Amino acid sequence: MTPVELSRTVLHAVRRAVDAGELAVAVLPERVVVAPPGPGGCGDYATNVALQLARPAGQPAPRVAELLRTRLLRTDGISDVVVTGPGFLNISLDGGADARLARLVRDILRAGPRYGHTDTLAGQAPELHAAHDARAVVLMDAVARVLRSQGARPRLTCAGPPEDAWVRILGIPSDIPVGTGTGTRSDTLRPVPAPADPTPLGRDAARWALLHPAPHDRPHLGPGHDDEHLAQRETNPLFRVRYAHARTRALLRNAADLGFTPEPGPLTSDGDGPVAPHGDVLPLLADHPRVLAATAAHRAPDRLARHLVAVADALGPLLPSVLPLGDEKPSAAHRARLALAEAAGTVLAGGLSLLGIDAPDHL
Repeated sequence: MTPVELSRTVLHAVRRAVDAGELAVAVLPERVVVAPPGPGGCGDYATNVALQLARPAGQPAPRVAELLRTRLLRTDGISDVVVTGPGFLNISLDGGADARLARLVRDILRAGPRYGHTDTLAGQAPELHAAHDARAVVLMDAVARVLRSQGARPRLTCAGPPEDAWVRILGIPSDIPVGTGTGTRSDTLRPVPAPADPTPLGRDAARWALLHPAPHDRPHLGPGHDDEHLAQRETNPLFRVRYAHARTRALLRNAADLGFTPEPGPLTSDGDGPVAPHGDVLPLLADHPRVLAATAAHRAPDRLARHLVAVADALGPLLPSVLPLGDEKPSAAHRARLALAEAAGTVLAGGLSLLGIDAPDHL
């Protein structure tokens, strides 16, 4: 299906929705623009037709997008339709599971750590206010980072000047102005305060300890809890995320030593032995843009933190099959598995960065 044919297909779906009474639009667009998806998008093509129709239809753009998505999924030649951001339709054309996998991996590798970043909130300047409390300020900083990834330019205030230890150890900006947070557009963040000083954990572990629990949950800090955030073992979710990322980087180094590089494609080939399941990680990678949008909308970095843990846990079973074993020669399937591992590591690194946490290549 060519872009011109796809444009006509989407316009036909709009007309059918109007004829069925699902959309009350007096004047239909003459054509629908489809283009390669931008940052945060996925699939082969994207269109903003749902945003164009939302106001004349008197419905929210996501609702219009979902109506059109249902109709497009019944169309021959279209394998998947995903709604992202405020109502963009991201369309994948037929080509089989292997082709869709390759497209997803290429999308991630092309975007790098900025995969999932969009400009959907461009022009918005939400006002965030935090109490003079370490957890509140760290939460506000993380929310601001995610909002910026979606195109917003948040304005921050704090009930008191950031303490020196918060700036030096927790990575809080030193120039957050003091304010009251009483403006009509102010969004005051009120997480349950940390029960103990988080700074002895250091920046990465402290920020994770404050951000991984939901804002209404009490963080595990203080005597008897420090080890759970610093221990390099599987019971520590931050360690699992960082270790999964570090393993993907190590695989890239090892593959380079063996003379092959990542290349998206089918994960199996004729003569391959059993390959660990990879299906669980694929929808998680595809869902990353939606998770970032939801994190920004709900001011909830814990959503992103839990998503990263899920990606790391789903990736683990695949990693042992990435490199050739024994005298086995690198195949196209090995290159494809390496590309998938690199894409997952990219998502982990980008997500940790938005939480203000380092993703080391060696661990």
